Amino acid sequence: MPDILHRISIDTPTQRVHDLIASTEGVARWWTGRPLTGEHAVGSSFSVYFGDAEKPAAVMQVLTDTPDHVVWRVTEGPDSWIDTRIDFTLRPGGHGGTTLLFTHADWQQASEFMSGCSTNWGAYLTSLKAGAESDAFAAYPAGEISRWG
Repeated sequence: MPDILHRISIDTPTQRVHDLIASTEGVARWWTGRPLTGEHAVGSSFSVYFGDAEKPAAVMQVLTDTPDHVVWRVTEGPDSWIDTRIDFTLRPGGHGGTTLLFTHADWQQASEFMSGCSTNWGAYLTSLKAGAESDAFAAYPAGEISRWG
């Protein structure tokens, strides 16, 4: 099964990066630009929204949340996202920074939609990096590069 992979160097301590990926408030700052509903706790789920939509774009179940590893499983959303896994592995980087290894895993097949998602994940991870380093987040819609519809 194909995966989306990104490696990002972030010039801030691992704890700051973890706080932004392991809380609904943090995820909203770098990804959606809108409040999330639900709870970011192991075994719980949260929903992400984009634009003015009343229906969530995706629902994530939190599988893992440790200081160096956060994993979500997509339970609702685009058909090709269902049962995929979104994995953030954090490692100490040089000069007190963090290396983020990102994987959106278990896609059924590579597709044009997957390519667009990879492009957008890169943009939103850049938003995470900029926000973690300087509060200069570029969440949706500013961070969206590959648009559908």
